[in-house]
Amino acid sequence: MNRIKMIILAALALMPLSNFAAQKQEFDLLIKGGKVYDGSGNPWFYADIGISDNTIVAVGKLQNASARQMIDAKGRYVVPGMIDLHAHADEGSQPEAGLRSEDPRRRAAPNIVSQGVTTVVINHDGRSAWPIRQQIAEIRAKGIGPNAILLFGHGEVRQQVMNDDFRRPATVGEIVAMQELARQAMGEGAFGMSAGLEYVPGRWSRTDELIEIMKVVAKYGGMYVSHERSEGADPMWYWPSQDSAGPPTLLDAVMETIEIGEQTGATVVCTHIKSKGAHFWGVGRAAIQLIQRARDRGVDVWADQYPYNTSGSDGNTLLIPFWAYGLASRSSNNAGQAGVNYALTLKSRLRNRSIAEKVRRDIAHEIRRRGGAENMVVFDYPDSSFIGKSLAQLAAQHDLSPVDMALKLQFDGFADRIGGVRLRGFSMSEIDVEAYAAQPWTITASDGGIALPGDGPVHARFYGTFPRKIRRYAIERGIISVSDAIRSMTSLPAQVLGLRDRGMLREGFHADLAIIDLENYADTATFKEPHQYATGVDYVFVNGQMVVEKGMLTWALPGVVIEKK
Repeated sequence: MNRIKMIILAALALMPLSNFAAQKQEFDLLIKGGKVYDGSGNPWFYADIGISDNTIVAVGKLQNASARQMIDAKGRYVVPGMIDLHAHADEGSQPEAGLRSEDPRRRAAPNIVSQGVTTVVINHDGRSAWPIRQQIAEIRAKGIGPNAILLFGHGEVRQQVMNDDFRRPATVGEIVAMQELARQAMGEGAFGMSAGLEYVPGRWSRTDELIEIMKVVAKYGGMYVSHERSEGADPMWYWPSQDSAGPPTLLDAVMETIEIGEQTGATVVCTHIKSKGAHFWGVGRAAIQLIQRARDRGVDVWADQYPYNTSGSDGNTLLIPFWAYGLASRSSNNAGQAGVNYALTLKSRLRNRSIAEKVRRDIAHEIRRRGGAENMVVFDYPDSSFIGKSLAQLAAQHDLSPVDMALKLQFDGFADRIGGVRLRGFSMSEIDVEAYAAQPWTITASDGGIALPGDGPVHARFYGTFPRKIRRYAIERGIISVSDAIRSMTSLPAQVLGLRDRGMLREGFHADLAIIDLENYADTATFKEPHQYATGVDYVFVNGQMVVEKGMLTWALPGVVIEKK
């Protein structure tokens, strides 16, 4: 008898402690019988998940466990909550558009959490509120749906130091002042610095300025996320008739990001990486080689990507240069200004032969940069028969060149709108989208903000980034496996951010997770009707609280601000 007892005790000693304890434990929530993708990139496995006090307590076979709430996940997949590394869920200059809105429905971020996203990283492209501690306090006071991680903006600190005199390289003294602001932001809980080097005021910075600031950020373990100086053959601000030859290319921009990582030792991210322009398609492979070679020699460089072949948040592509209307810069309001007749203004200026030649040259350049006339589609125009047709189709229909058709759209279209039409250019090739998506160091991120049905036009990525990556590029096209697609949006961004308790389904991790019906998990947002929620999402939990229940939004606000430690 004693021998039998000894055998039993020995067997019990060999049992996993967590499973043994869980079988005797009551959880707040028990998810039973799901197929678990734990976020590591490993294949799924059957497991139960026990959650208590907003924490994953046990993952395994928990047959004898009980819980206050139980969800039968049979036939469903349980995945970690997705982490959106590049989100515009809060904008420094537009607090009402994001997580500091007075509208709790907007702060719930329904288009984001409905995809299975539980954490967003905000303050991108060099833009941020200031000071960071005040932004954090405002978000915490109001309550939010997903968790939030904050960067600080290089453009913000640059403008604070240089005021309106930013169209030049910074002096040594100004860089020192920016370093002090970087210390302040990192001390207040920022995870690192974002840059918008294709935008104002970052486009006038030099690499040495960014390196010196990032040396300070790196001491805090902070990261660098860069909207680089160019995403194709030239920057978005470049017009052949107005700007000097030899603008930076995508490859120049990637090399600059790599250099910043190499010189500072910081984690650096080439954000929303793409190869833009019909004359630049296929160059993504060269960018991939640059990044891989840098990684092979020890540079901590990564990329993030949204899985679409078109850019631009609202889809308002302008083919006619701003200067053609006598404007000093690209209008911040692409629709134009009330009371201004842009058609008449343009006709008047085109009477000057020299101006007309330059305008036509710039339009031709922009058509090419936006993917070619066959890849530019009309989404709004007074003549409804134009809607849904490409610039190439319309040009052929009217026996005009694409350049002349672009001018006709202004002359016969909305006179009070720059360009006279709302166009979307599909300026990237699937060749490059797929090549970037296949890299093990590419993170899935949306570059999208918060949207509610009834808002104006937005990119489909606002509602569909994460299901699209899994549905189109893993399940349908087989570019990557489903497990790797999930890894690209869970444990991979967590690793890059340095999060040790989110991004995976592991004991001791925060209870950020989703239960999805993989067969029906899909994006439904289109560019004609973008305000459509993803399908196949049964449950989403943020810190153990449901923000999606049985496929319906709960509008709960359980998110927290995660500060850099």
